[in-house]
Amino acid sequence: MVGGLAVLAIPSYRIPYDNVVEGVEDLTKSFGVKLYLNTKVMCGERHDEGDDFVKQVVDLRDIAKEYNAVIITTGTWRSRKLGVSGEDAKGVVDALTFLYRLRLAEYGLVKEPWPKVRKVIVVGAGLSAIDAAEEALRLGAEEVYLVYRRTKKEAPAGEYYINDLIAKGIKWIELAAPTKIVVENGFAKAVEFQRMRLGPPDKTGRPAPIPIPGSEFVIEAELVISAVGEVSTPPFTQECAELRQFLDEKGYIVSRGYRLGNTNMFVAGDVLTGPTKLGEACRNGLYAAKDAERFLRGV
Repeated sequence: MVGGLAVLAIPSYRIPYDNVVEGVEDLTKSFGVKLYLNTKVMCGERHDEGDDFVKQVVDLRDIAKEYNAVIITTGTWRSRKLGVSGEDAKGVVDALTFLYRLRLAEYGLVKEPWPKVRKVIVVGAGLSAIDAAEEALRLGAEEVYLVYRRTKKEAPAGEYYINDLIAKGIKWIELAAPTKIVVENGFAKAVEFQRMRLGPPDKTGRPAPIPIPGSEFVIEAELVISAVGEVSTPPFTQECAELRQFLDEKGYIVSRGYRLGNTNMFVAGDVLTGPTKLGEACRNGLYAAKDAERFLRGV
């Protein structure tokens, strides 16, 4: 399906699917854009969310040779790990996978995305965490906890969304971070958290959460949703000798502008900046398209 995260992760009540379809039809009918679906462009090997629909893989280097200019907008289709023991247990899922399966069920592509559960814990306070918590409520969960290591003031999603969820029945817990997933017979049973206090600003400019010794507490849950952020998924890895110079040690794209060095490839959107709001990603894409146009005109 065309539309990326806007269609296959972000809830349809935030971005109606019909709006995306209208944009796609405008591109194909008014501008003659040709779509190649179920096709992954990649140099190197990596599994990303959504790959279960891939029917063919095309090498990015071949695409770059065939076309005069290539704009990479592959987004953020991998999730960060909590980094605690037990997170590989059944009943633990990242927010991207959770939301992705819900969208597939909405479009009739899977029958049952998730079994009904009574207690849910969502770790994080970004937009993915907000969406996951609200969708858990919609699935019929009786208790949904949203737990964040800083305060509401520092939450990436903003206080408005958190207050809205609290009004809907979400249990908000701030200044707490997971230390381990409590596992029983291979299934998540609870999450152990540790209280935090805020210290001096870290590299993000926000107060750093500092653990308080001896402050651990446990919350029981049948489903634990990790929503601690997504990471960029460029269509090339360190295995791709020709392009690995544009990746840092974490696999993120490093570029001074939208053009990748002296190549005919350009990059835009979340794959370059990391997760952003949709409007910012679209604006970023327009700037990259202008750079590509100047490149094609030899300016």
